[in-house]
Amino acid sequence: MKKTIDTPQPTKNTAVRGILCTLAGGTCWGFSGACGQFLFQEYQMDAFWLTAARMLISGLLLLGYLLAAQPAKLKTIWQDKQDVRQLLFFAIIGLLACQFTYLKAIEHTNAGTATVLQYLGPLLIMIYACIKGSRLPSKREAFAIVFALAGTFLLATHGNLHTLVISGQGLFWGIGAAIGLFFYTLIPTRIIAKFGSWVVTGYGMLIGGSCLALAIRIWQIPIHLDMAGILALAGIILIGTLVAYTLYMQGVQDIGAVKASMLASVEPVSATLFSALWLGTNFVFMDFIGFLLIMSTVFLLAKK
Repeated sequence: MKKTIDTPQPTKNTAVRGILCTLAGGTCWGFSGACGQFLFQEYQMDAFWLTAARMLISGLLLLGYLLAAQPAKLKTIWQDKQDVRQLLFFAIIGLLACQFTYLKAIEHTNAGTATVLQYLGPLLIMIYACIKGSRLPSKREAFAIVFALAGTFLLATHGNLHTLVISGQGLFWGIGAAIGLFFYTLIPTRIIAKFGSWVVTGYGMLIGGSCLALAIRIWQIPIHLDMAGILALAGIILIGTLVAYTLYMQGVQDIGAVKASMLASVEPVSATLFSALWLGTNFVFMDFIGFLLIMSTVFLLAKK
């Protein structure tokens, strides 16, 4: 999901720090998914409101950090109309779509299942690359396709063709989250290389959140949260966005994008554990087989 350039070979201490930061970042992302599930289960949270609030506050936090640390970077992205168009497209079609579909998938399934289904996104990127390059998938890529389809089938049916064990809406939004991840990853590659992921993500969050907030008239939606609900919301916004992103980017800097993106795949594992141990979500053997098949595609498709 994050586009950066691999760093040179790190020292031992730097490598250890990078591994720990990346694993911690992925765990924070998984925790934020469980916080979303908690809000849907306990407070019947409106997914539109949660998406808008998360994006608005996260965008303000990221841009606030840049304003203090690197203010010059915030201006240059607005100087070229093509850059601005791509940023707006990323904010709406990429970030907003990715965030909303993921939260809707959690609302209709659970944090673990939604996160794993979202990880079908890299498979869509591979298929797109094959089409764009006018080539057939390699053996490794063909196995990834088979594993992804088999894993999705097991998650949806537990192996029974006549039964759907997750709701049709859950499956729809989970696949939608994968499509959202596809656009989120591909749209901003040029401007991220030009301006950096912090600037692009910060502005994307703020723009997408503002557009959604205005569209749904966020101020008119009643939200009633006690302290537990407020802490869960903070878990999504602070831990699941600012802390997770900071840790992940430190990991990328220390060990490189390829290794960091692989280690960040701890996210669905942590989301599943938090969902099961904290929220009491019941997973069966077929669920874990489906998870394993889908997540194996990440490793099959990970090539420098």
